[in-house]
Amino acid sequence: MGWNSRVNHVAPFRVMHLLEMAQAREAEGHDVIHLEVGEPDFATPAPIVAAGQQALATGKTRYTPAAGLASLREAISGHYAEHFNATVDPARILVTPGASGALLLASQLLVETGDRVLMADPNYPCNRHFMALAGADIDTIPVGRQSGWQLTASLIEQHWKANTCLAMLASPSNPTGHTLSAEALAAVFNTVSAKGGEVIVDEIYQGLNYDDAPLSATSLSDQAFVVNSFSKYFGMTGWRLGWLVAPEHAVEPLTRLAQNVFLAAPTPSQHAALAAFTPECRDILEARRATLKQRRQVLLDGLAQLGLAPDLPPQGAFYLWLDISHYSRDSQAFCERLLVEENVAITPGIDFAVEGGEHHVRIAFTNSVERLQEAVERIGRFVSRL
Repeated sequence: MGWNSRVNHVAPFRVMHLLEMAQAREAEGHDVIHLEVGEPDFATPAPIVAAGQQALATGKTRYTPAAGLASLREAISGHYAEHFNATVDPARILVTPGASGALLLASQLLVETGDRVLMADPNYPCNRHFMALAGADIDTIPVGRQSGWQLTASLIEQHWKANTCLAMLASPSNPTGHTLSAEALAAVFNTVSAKGGEVIVDEIYQGLNYDDAPLSATSLSDQAFVVNSFSKYFGMTGWRLGWLVAPEHAVEPLTRLAQNVFLAAPTPSQHAALAAFTPECRDILEARRATLKQRRQVLLDGLAQLGLAPDLPPQGAFYLWLDISHYSRDSQAFCERLLVEENVAITPGIDFAVEGGEHHVRIAFTNSVERLQEAVERIGRFVSRL
């Protein structure tokens, strides 16, 4: 018996091999600096943990409605109103098991077998994989400095085909950390709407902005599908909680899908997440954002001395996308050698880019300033030998 042929479109995460190598070296006593995994080194903020513990202690462990706790949907709606000047009806918000749950719902609702989906290259690979599993053909559009490392309205106009149904954006993006302006987003919405298509905006790293105010697509359109998460800005990776904002007419079929696919997001996590929107927690999260901004600058300054700083610094997230073509055209081999020779773990670009990934790498600045400075020194020694 064979497997579903769509599974063949799902590539493995090469970084997991690097992570296993790094963990094995640590077990042997080596001092490994981890800059490979997209997870902040901060613990979940104490107010969120306390709320989760309270939920468990008081027996709040039963199923919630498929779309999530009404109080949490209202809190998310208030978050959009307070920080993004966006009016989002709580009824348009579905709470999901991580952003992955939101992507699963959106892909199953919007894509038919044989449809085409546009997205930037490089991009987070799971975005491609979810759409491929739904039966879509993926058109990955190479982006670079000229387009701000983003999929733009002009690129969409150029690559849209008769059977294209959807454009997917990410702002801030993974792996490059670049954002789209309000003008650029509005142009995308206008272009796709004129073609009768849909737009998904991945805002998983929203809030982790360093050079401009955070922007949400919800303030520009009530027809976009917007994916977000409690993992990155809110520091709740292991709690597995995200959400999807959908147009009003899509809520009913999405709710039916949620009922059948995962029933509901984890109940204790939902109660814990209510504390994420308190002023006390906001202060903690903003202090962490300032720390990440400092780390970004430390890494940019250090890598610039090695000729490795990106040509366009990222405005958000916690990644740098580096061109290593001066030193290597095999990003997997480059990362493996760096780990073995200098005990620095970073991610090969082939995890993210269909084209050009072999001469790019991603570095996550999810470690302390001291460790980042040490990592730059080790990388400097390494490239001096290449």
